[in-house]
This record gives sequence, C-alpha cells and structure tokens, in this order.
Amino acid sequence: MFRHMKEDVATIFERDPAATGYLEVLLTYSGLHALWFYRVAHFFFKRKWYFIARAISQIARFFTGIEIHPGAKIGRRFFIDHGAGVVIGETCEIGDDVTLYQGVTLGGTGKEKGKRHPTLKDGVLVATGAKVLGSITIGENAKIGANSVVLKDVPDDSTVVGIPGKVVVQNGVRVKDQFDHCEMPDPVTDRLVQLETELNELKQILLMSERK
Repeated sequence: MFRHMKEDVATIFERDPAATGYLEVLLTYSGLHALWFYRVAHFFFKRKWYFIARAISQIARFFTGIEIHPGAKIGRRFFIDHGAGVVIGETCEIGDDVTLYQGVTLGGTGKEKGKRHPTLKDGVLVATGAKVLGSITIGENAKIGANSVVLKDVPDDSTVVGIPGKVVVQNGVRVKDQFDHCEMPDPVTDRLVQLETELNELKQILLMSERK
C-alpha cells in the first residue's frame, strides 16, 4: 500500500509542473485524496461490503468534489489534475498512466446493462469537461479534447474533438475532415430566407389582384 502511495505522489511531480513540495501535494491535491479514498472503498467493494464502500465514496465526494464509484477498476499512476466535478462510473476500467482533468465524466448513457461505462487503456488523456459515455473503449495513448462528447470507440494513438467526438489525428497524421465546419448549416437563417421568399410571393399575388 505504501509503495503505491509513494508512486501516486511521484506521478504528480512528473505530470504537474505546479507541484513544488511533498507537503503541498499531500495536503492540497484533491485528486490524490480521492484516489486514496477510492482504494479503501474498492477494498471493501471487492469483499461485497457495499454499504461501507459507498459510504467512503460519498465522504470522498464531499471533501474532494470527485466521485469515483468503488466498483471501478483503476490502474497504476492514475492522475486527476484539479479534479472538481470528475465522475467515474461503476463499470469503468482505467489502465495505467491515465490522466483526467476537471469536469470529466466517464459515465453511461442510461440504456445499457452490465458493462455500461467506458474502458480507458494505458496512457489516455481526457481534457477538461469531456464526457466519455457508454460501454466504449478509448485506445492506448488516445487524447480526448476539452468539452468533447465521445460515444464511440476511439483507436489507439488518436486525438478526438467535438460533439459528437470525431478523430482528427491518428498515428500523428491529421485525418481529413469530411465536413467543412466553416459551412455548417444555419437553420435560423435558412428559415428566414424561406419566409422572405414566401412574403415576396404574397406581395406579387396582391399586386396582381389589385391590377385586376
């Protein structure tokens, strides 16, 4: 246990340039506290002491603002940066060397049973506010852009952005976007143009009737 705790602290120093000292990390990093609470809760969850596990999870949520279900499976060197608003569902599986930023949700869509939360393989990074939903797999070393909503599997070594999330870089090569975002349809403008056309037609009809 103490070996894992030491590794958790070392991970923060590796990935967060703002970390300046051990005392600061131990006392002020909510992501670290939430991870340690999770480990205790997960210990009880595996032994089917569900109430105690969920109680510890809720205490952690109250103090850290981070909710990790005790049933989730989390690998080594997991890092939550800032952490406020992070939610990790019960059937999530998270590999080694994964990084999450604040506001990330690893949740379900409300439709599945059984495995209903995502699997994040080794080295995944999920940026601020992203939502990864459903029983999908995020491949190794993939990156999810800020505020993206990901509903489908993501290949290894890919970068995903947008709502819904689309792969824009794969294996270091930019993926050609089949849709020009500069020419996105504007339904309000389209409707106004249609109304203007109908109004002009009505004017022509009125002019013709007056002449008669």
